[in-house]
Formats: sequence, C-alpha cells, structure tokens
Amino acid sequence: MKISVIVSTYNAEEWLEKVLIGYSIQTYKDFELIIADDGSRASTKELIDRYAANFPVPIRHLWHEDLGYRRQEILNVAIVEAAHEYIIMTDGDCIPRKDFVEVHAQQAQRGYFLSGGYCKLTMKTSKHITKEDILTERCFDVKWLKSIDSLGFSNILKIGSKKKFSTLLDLISPTTPSFNNCNSSGFRDDMIAINGYDERMKYGGPDREFGERLENYGVKGKQIRHKAIVLHLDHARGYKTPESLAANLAIRKQVRDQKIKWTPFGIKKQEQPN
Repeated sequence: MKISVIVSTYNAEEWLEKVLIGYSIQTYKDFELIIADDGSRASTKELIDRYAANFPVPIRHLWHEDLGYRRQEILNVAIVEAAHEYIIMTDGDCIPRKDFVEVHAQQAQRGYFLSGGYCKLTMKTSKHITKEDILTERCFDVKWLKSIDSLGFSNILKIGSKKKFSTLLDLISPTTPSFNNCNSSGFRDDMIAINGYDERMKYGGPDREFGERLENYGVKGKQIRHKAIVLHLDHARGYKTPESLAANLAIRKQVRDQKIKWTPFGIKKQEQPN
C-alpha cells in the first residue's frame, strides 16, 4: 500500500525538524510526506527544502498565505493533492515512532478509519529531545522520559506496552476511537466522499467533526492508540478561543443530530451533488 502522510504546521520550525527526523527513519518506506502549511514564514520553507534534498521519501510543501487560522483549508488542499490511496493525518508537533507508518499500513482496513495514540510531553521534555534521541529511539523509552520530567500513567502504558499487550489494551480500552489529527488515518476516497474538512471550523474539534461525518458515511473507527504512537511536543494555543469552541460544538451537534455526511463548506463549496 502506498501512503500519503499529511503533516500540518505553522511557524514551528524547532518542532517540525524533530518530526522530520522521525519520518526519516521509518521502517515502512512506501510513503510520501506532505507538509500542509497554514502560512508559515520563509524559514519553515528553508527547513523543509534542506531536508527534502536528501530525504529517503518524497517531501512536498503545500503553503498558503497567512490570513489567520485556516488549517482546515490547507488540509483539504493536501487531501486533494495526495498522490496515494491511503492518508495518515498528523501534526508538525508529533514525533512518530519508527514503526508508525508501518502500523498504520498493517492495520488499514476498508470501512474503517484508524485512531492512533499520542503521548503529551511537558515543555521541559519537548525541549530536551535532540536529533540523537530520535535517531536512537531513546525518546520512546519510558525510563529515559521519566528521568527528564514527569510522565502520566496513560503515556507509560502507550509507550511501554509490547505488541501483544498493546493489542489487548486496544481491545479493552474504554476510549471510543475518534478521528484525531495528530494520529489518524483513512482511505482518501472516503475523505473525498464527505467533502473533506469543514472550513468554517477553527481550533477545537474540527478533526472530531470530520470523523463523525465519516461515521455517518459508514466508516467506523478502529482503535490503535497503543500500537501507533507519536510524542506530542508541548506548545501554546493562542488561537484557542471560547467563541471558536462554542461554534464548533454547535456544528458537531448538528452533524450528530442530523447524521450529516457531506459539508458544503469543504473541498467543494456547494451542496452535495446528486
């Protein structure tokens, strides 16, 4: 299976570089890396160009002008531009474990989207992680992480569980599999069929709404939160507002209540064609 990995970013070169290093050592090589850039400064492009020159897989940089938070718009562009049938969605602040793409490839299944796991790190740990720590996979060692700063029990379970135990944990997990942009995947044609992301939505659940429409379309969530792991680097969320959260919750309620599959505010700006 050929895969398109879509990584969203905005003015976060320090974190994005760590993420690029993580994708440079993936065990699964049959993928392209698309950086969906919501209007970053020129230094982000310079970083991507520098890595793209000698990267083990193709890197493409999709950018639009910075006109405020428009992440869903650039993600829709990336879905359309993706070269392959299967898409992994993740963020430019999430370092993938070396088997990350491989696990998604192995678990991919028609009629499902995959819901992976992420381990939220403190700012101290996020800053501490170096290129060498990623290349040696030291940053995915529970003991090493705990030596830097605190690590929650849920994170310890995700990072520390071996293959058979992680399968059991995913089976018994009380958490409902949801579409989370830091670590989820699905078939491109399913994403196109629901018209991509709702571009009205700002920060606070647009990925969940995307997953809810996939479910209304008949695509179920499949739990892999203990199998496919990323380290979520800490950062401020200056774009988070009570207004955006309230507006997004209202859209999500309508999607759930009316079983909406298609948004007219997505890839195509129109009502669903017959």
